[in-house]
Amino acid sequence: MLKPRGFCAGVVRAIDIVKIALETFGAPIYVRREIVHNRYVVNELADKGAIFVHEIDDVPDGQRVIYSAHGVSPAVRELSKGRGLKVIDATCPLVTKVHIEAVKFAKQGYSLVLIGHRDHDEIEGTLGEAPGVTQVVSNVADVEALKVPDPDRVAYLTQTTLSLDEARDIIHALKLKYPNIAGPHTQDICYATENRQVAVRNVAHNAELVLVVGSTNSSNSNRLVEVSRNLGTIGYLIDNSAAIDPKWLVGVTNVAVTAGASAPEVLVEDVVNYLRLNGYDRVEEVEVVPENVRFGLPPEIIQAIGSASGAEPVAVR
Repeated sequence: MLKPRGFCAGVVRAIDIVKIALETFGAPIYVRREIVHNRYVVNELADKGAIFVHEIDDVPDGQRVIYSAHGVSPAVRELSKGRGLKVIDATCPLVTKVHIEAVKFAKQGYSLVLIGHRDHDEIEGTLGEAPGVTQVVSNVADVEALKVPDPDRVAYLTQTTLSLDEARDIIHALKLKYPNIAGPHTQDICYATENRQVAVRNVAHNAELVLVVGSTNSSNSNRLVEVSRNLGTIGYLIDNSAAIDPKWLVGVTNVAVTAGASAPEVLVEDVVNYLRLNGYDRVEEVEVVPENVRFGLPPEIIQAIGSASGAEPVAVR
């Protein structure tokens, strides 16, 4: 088993926000889109009273709604305000960082190139910060097709859950096309995405098979499979042990198990137990990168907890 794996700080925070909201305010609590991209997590929270909707229009006027960890566009925020919704923002702070960068570059007159997957919730939200000056690219071919008003006033940002190799190649192509291109002061790909890819890269050469626990719509989970396959090791994305094809294990003596940043540990344990029952009785945990990042709760939740308990409001910095 690889470590780090599974929940990142942004996912822990988002799930905690939904649970605390349900405990503090009671059901129902509406959540725009999946709070994180994992079906097990979403179903568990739905059982507790969370109602997941696709758009703000699906939330009754005046109700309480939580934005998912992937963030939302300013248009969604305005729509919520117009509907009188009580908003709790569970956007990952590292996604918020990218939004702030997008606004900054747009105000400075840059054309923005947003590197990522067009249909991902995170890209939709970031694109909404400056839609008039932002173009999305998903590969090097997209870079070749780019046209901007001023080649000397271009900046790039990235989705937080990209493959490090994929992002590197696209950024290299952008720098060749626009030598004066600006970028973020620190990379936008989040620490958890990078750490999990580094872990796979470090053990893939010793494994005959890599199993990545995560849902199919989880970008960072899919990237882990790609990292393994790019290194020549067979890799599969699985929701749980039921998705394992016994044929994958034929002739295989060494299996590496990891999990995307939105996959709970209970599903990893389920997979490991399955492997134990199928003859893989020696389990070793390999820690490649130590990880101890934590994010605080948003002020809406802290203030709500204080009000519910009768305590004085907590100053949030």
